[in-house]
Amino acid sequence: MANTDTETEAEDQEGQAPVDGEKKGFVKKLFGKKKLLIIMGAALVLLLGGGAALYFFVFSGNNEPAKTAGNGPDFPATPPQVAYFDIPDLIVNIQSADGTPVYLKLSLSLELYTAEEKPGIQVLVPRIVDQFQGYLRELRTDDLKGSAGIMRVKEELLRRTNVAAAPYKVRDVLLKEMILQ
Repeated sequence: MANTDTETEAEDQEGQAPVDGEKKGFVKKLFGKKKLLIIMGAALVLLLGGGAALYFFVFSGNNEPAKTAGNGPDFPATPPQVAYFDIPDLIVNIQSADGTPVYLKLSLSLELYTAEEKPGIQVLVPRIVDQFQGYLRELRTDDLKGSAGIMRVKEELLRRTNVAAAPYKVRDVLLKEMILQ
């Protein structure tokens, strides 16, 4: 009987599926714990990235039909209400680093919201020019260098224009000509 018991045990072991411990050992040997985590993390990132890309390309597209080259750009039915007012040319001496005389000539236009504001601005031009003169005379040649310097000057001129022209509101100060000599 001892012989038959060992034979039945061997048959049972051969016919049975491997035990859970044997499966874990196989996966551990094949991938390793760290490798398995890295692979699962990469698969998750790819899955999420693919889902985000699908959403972006499919659902967030423009609902308007694509324009063809023959249609051209769409313009508003009515043009914007804009008016321009020219300020007389300004010539001021500015400070230089070595004390030599340097002159700045500016030609400016004011961008107004409507043409009806032109008569009101015309009356206030001496006040606006006075504000410009006071500011421009304090500039140094280094203040006018580069596009950032020009933008700072335009912003300051716009601020001073809106202070001097109150209650009128000026949209922008446009440089027509700027000569530094």
